[in-house]
This record gives sequence, structure tokens and C-alpha cells, in this order.
Amino acid sequence: MKVYFLGTGTSQGIPVIGSHHSVCMSDDPKDKRLRVAVWIHWDDYSFVIDCGPDFRQQMLASKCVKLDGILFTHEHADHTAGLDDIRPYNFRQGELPIFAHERVLKNLNRRFDYIFETENRYPGAPSVKEFEVKNNEPFAVGDKIAVPINVWHGNLQVFGYRIDDFAYLTDVKTIDEAEIEKLKGVKVLVVNALREEPHATHFNLQEALDFIGRIKPERSYLTHISHLLGFHEEVAKKLPKNVFLAYDNLEITI
Repeated sequence: MKVYFLGTGTSQGIPVIGSHHSVCMSDDPKDKRLRVAVWIHWDDYSFVIDCGPDFRQQMLASKCVKLDGILFTHEHADHTAGLDDIRPYNFRQGELPIFAHERVLKNLNRRFDYIFETENRYPGAPSVKEFEVKNNEPFAVGDKIAVPINVWHGNLQVFGYRIDDFAYLTDVKTIDEAEIEKLKGVKVLVVNALREEPHATHFNLQEALDFIGRIKPERSYLTHISHLLGFHEEVAKKLPKNVFLAYDNLEITI
């Protein structure tokens, strides 16, 4: 199984529009981050987790020509705003399965009502097939099983996902003990690390490292990164062994 980091930035991306912060002015490609998402593929199966406003650009860069579904973590725009850009996949493949919490599906129905319209549909509108994700109810993705991991983004419930020995968690601030148990034994863990300073709804760097220390995967990758975390090359040198700073277009093998 391969995991391709489509984007590793926080909600504004890096560089931030109009910012003169030194990281935003960096010429290092690893300091340029689109909104956070990953593409997971194996054999003839292909799924993405989240579909933010940079989705079209990310699909072109990754050369992903086939999708079997989208797993959504939550409804915030940096994770969902690119849903209209699934149309090329629809035209080639038909309706695209989407997997999300009931609350997220309702939110998408409101914001993208034309996609979910059943009468007098615009002929070029995207087409999806909805699947509700419930905590403690694993579900099939291709010939593998996805285990939803319930976490908290401040007071907002968010789903992370474990597939085989890989787990992906973003926008995490707290996680219950019962959910941590579901992560035991993962070989590769991806988790958010916004910045060094504390934040009300996201892990900061130390919280992410402490969490990794509890899970003890073989490798960990940090994502959902703000420009305030610092330059990629400088931060990467400070990380513990087997903890890596993810960057856009990085691909790893599980």
C-alpha cells in the first residue's frame, strides 16, 4: 500500500495570502503546503482522505486517474471544499462513493445541494453515493477494512482512519482511551502538528510527539502544518528518530 501526501498544510495553506512571514517567503518547495489530504492506493484500489479546495491541483500533481471513494474526516472547508472537482472521475467511472459521519453528509447536502439533487439534476453535476460512517463500525474500502477512529477537534467530533498497519489522524486535540486502543500495533502513523505554541483545537508539536510516544509506531509523519511551525529543514532536524515532517508530494510505502 502506498500513501501519497497530497497536501500537508493547515486551513490557509503555505504561503498564506499576503503574508511576509519568513516561511511564507521561502523558496524551498517543502515549505509550500496545500491543504491537507492523502491518496492511498494498492493493487487496483484508490481512495483519498478528504477533498479540500486544492483537490484539482493535487490530483493533477499526483497523476491519480482513478478513484474508488473519498473518506471524509469532518466538514470544515479545508477538508471538503473541492468536492465539485470529482466530475472527471464521474464522467469516466460513474457515481463516486463518499464515506462520512452523518453530520458531515448533511453538511455536504446543504453546501453542495446540486450534487445531491434527485430531481431536475444539472447534467454535468457531480454524482456521489453516500455511506454513513459510525464509530466502532469498520467498513470495506476495496478489499481492505477501514476502522474509524473517533477524535476531538476542540468540541467537534472528527474521524481518523486506520487501514491495516496505517493510521491517519488530522485536526486532533484530544482522543479517548478507547480510541487509542484501536491504534495499537500500527506501523505508520500520520498525525497533525500545527505549531510549537499551544492551540485550542489542534495538537501542537509537543502534544503530537507525546501522542506518538504513546502509540509507538515504527514510523510517524507530521502533517496539517502551519507556517508558524518553522522552516521544513530546520524542524526536521529537531525531530526524534523515526518521526518525520511530511511534505507535499511525498509518497511512502506501508
